[in-house]
Amino acid sequence: MGTSGGIVRRLGMAVVRGRSMTPTLREGDRLLVLHGGLPRAGRVAVVRFADGVVAVKRLDHRATDGWWVVRDNAFEGRDSWSGGAIAEDGVLAVVVVRLWPRPGRLPGPPDPVEH
Repeated sequence: MGTSGGIVRRLGMAVVRGRSMTPTLREGDRLLVLHGGLPRAGRVAVVRFADGVVAVKRLDHRATDGWWVVRDNAFEGRDSWSGGAIAEDGVLAVVVVRLWPRPGRLPGPPDPVEH
């Protein structure tokens, strides 16, 4: 695909599993992702937790120990509150667009839910 500052960037596809990112994403959604893309707060990304689990999460903020990620569904799944920060090299790809079944750019994070 190309390089930028020595980083190889290539396109790929990811499939959403689980409900942790609803309402933004749903089980089975197909996503176009950019490996080597620029991570920034608010973007949705494919990440690898320290225990090896790979998931689609929203990048919340960069901390001294790595990226903190959150889920859009407060009642399902895991995020950095339960799995810790994501190492810099654990941000595997950033989501470019949803390909299927509702093609288009992803919205920002949903409004916080009161517990």
